[in-house]
This record gives sequence, C-alpha cells and structure tokens, in this order.
Amino acid sequence: MTEVASVITPLEARPLKNTICLFDVDGTLTLARQAASPETLSLLSALRHKCAIGFVGGSDLIKQQEQLGTPAVPVTALFDFCFAENGLTAYRMGKPLMGNSFIEWLGEEKYQELVNFCLVYVAGLKLPIKRGTFVEFRNGMINVSPIGRNASIAERNAYETYDKQHNIRQDFVLALREKFPDNGLTYSIGGKISFDVFPTGWDKTYCLKHLEEEKASSGVEFTTIHFFGDKTFEGGNDYEIYEDARTVGHAVGGPEDTMRLLKDLFDL
Repeated sequence: MTEVASVITPLEARPLKNTICLFDVDGTLTLARQAASPETLSLLSALRHKCAIGFVGGSDLIKQQEQLGTPAVPVTALFDFCFAENGLTAYRMGKPLMGNSFIEWLGEEKYQELVNFCLVYVAGLKLPIKRGTFVEFRNGMINVSPIGRNASIAERNAYETYDKQHNIRQDFVLALREKFPDNGLTYSIGGKISFDVFPTGWDKTYCLKHLEEEKASSGVEFTTIHFFGDKTFEGGNDYEIYEDARTVGHAVGGPEDTMRLLKDLFDL
C-alpha cells in the first residue's frame, strides 16, 4: 500500500469514481487495538485503484496511525479520507478538513459534571481487574472504560467476556442517561472495553457531511457509499452509519470477513 501513497490516481479518474468504501477500524480492518495485516493493506491498495477508500473510527488519529499506517508513510497518505473521532478530525487526500470540538459544544462546567460522575461510578465498580485511564478526552468526544484503557490485549479480551456476562458497560450507559437526560449526548458502545460519549448527531454519520462536500471540491459525487463495520447492532458505534439511508451497510465478523466481502464485491 505504500507504493500507492506516492502515486495517487485522482478521485475523478478512478473506474468507480462515484463509489467510496468506508471502513470501521477495530474489528473490521484490524483486531482490536492491533495493527492491520500486510494482506489487508495490500487488498486496500488494490481497491484504491478502483474507487475511493476511507476509514471512520472513534479513536484519535494517533491510534489510527499505529494501527493502519507504517513507520515510513502516514495513514493520511494511505487512505483518501481519514475520519478520526467519527470525522470530527478529518483529512482528505492528506490535507486536514474543518473539525469540531466536544468541549466547546458542551462547556467546561457540564463537562466536569460528566467526568466526575464517570470517575465516581468507576470507583464503585468491583471488577476482576482495573488498570488506568478510565476517561480519555478526545477532540470530539470522551471515551470511558470501566477497566481502563491501559489494559493489555489479554486483559481486554478477558474483560470483553466478563462484560458480556455482567453488562457492565450497558449498565454504565443506563446510569449516565438517567443522570444526564437533557445534555443532548449519545452513548455508544464499541471495541472490547469502552464506550464513547458525544453530542447527538456526532456519531459516525458525521463523516458523511465531508463526503457530501466532495462534489464542490472535485466534481465527484459519491452516489454509492459502502460502509463496513462490526458493531452494527443498536447501541453499537457502527449502528447509525450502518442504518443510514445514504450508505450500503455491510456487517462483518472481523478483518478476514471484510477482505472476503471486498474480493466478492469488487473482483479483487
């Protein structure tokens, strides 16, 4: 995929110029918090010769660079559209687009009330293990993890099983909704250990506004937007964009499933 970063066919010159494939990251292109395989990156490179490609994830761009980029090439050069934090931080063909800010939208006082409630709630949880970084501040949201984001991969896997049995994250979200019914916030469970909190409407469908603006930029109108994600159930962080009328949604069971679908759909 690194070769494509140096010589990129303009969007308007690609065979399927009105088509874009958008991908969730964790559980779709990679295993949770792990790097994409060389095979995945190679297939995405082949796909990029046919149509536009992009990713949309809740994590910040640094984490997506770790998972999808290479030491030599930034992730913003490997995808036509890079939508970190659901598109609140966005890049088109390597150049930044207009962003937005969660803290400016919510205000410091309400933000502190929210974070304080989360920390007190976590302090009251009895779990098999806890680590660190229970609330992570991002530009367009906060990410809340009962176990803590510093958990190792093995600890994350074990917690995911425990969470499914005991509904820790679901109960946490219910408590937040009850405490803050009028804040205009959405709570979206994703990955293995955490959930995102952001203004309603700032889910992954937020990135679609950037794609709608492409016609004015290059003359390309994306009439077919394929979206691939693993958390497509209601309450999952892929649900809204998967169900959106503007997209063709594909629910996948992991990176290998995503690659299989791409080969079938685009004769790769």
